[in-house]
Amino acid sequence: MDEKKELQVAALENGTVIDHIPSEKLFTVVALLGLEHMHNNITIGFNLQSKKLGKKGIIKIADKFFNDDEINRIAVVAPNVKLNIIRNYEVVEKRELALPDELTGIVKCANPKCITNNEPMPTRFHVIDKEHCIIKCHYCEKEQSREEIEIL
Repeated sequence: MDEKKELQVAALENGTVIDHIPSEKLFTVVALLGLEHMHNNITIGFNLQSKKLGKKGIIKIADKFFNDDEINRIAVVAPNVKLNIIRNYEVVEKRELALPDELTGIVKCANPKCITNNEPMPTRFHVIDKEHCIIKCHYCEKEQSREEIEIL
């Protein structure tokens, strides 16, 4: 019975639950995923109690399953987010988001002289420190940390 008491949002039949989002990053994640343009049933929980984070955000999206590119966008701004895939009211897959080794077309290079800022081509970054989110441009080798990153 205690488990039911913990549920702060209604159950989902099919879809994705994005959990353990740091509260201050919740609306960034909403924007990154373009949720305001979706017609799916979406529940957003803000400043919910969390043992790990103190306060957290959670997003439940009915009948939506994200591809790796969409998921990688979240990992850039909100590390250690948990993704739960729900089918028929059951969690069929749990994933903890982590930065991939490479980010393509997700982040803008901070170097104004970089070719990616002057030619119509996708950006490409190598993740050189996953824990601290330090990335390096494949073309100009400029390094950026999470605080400096601008999402495309």
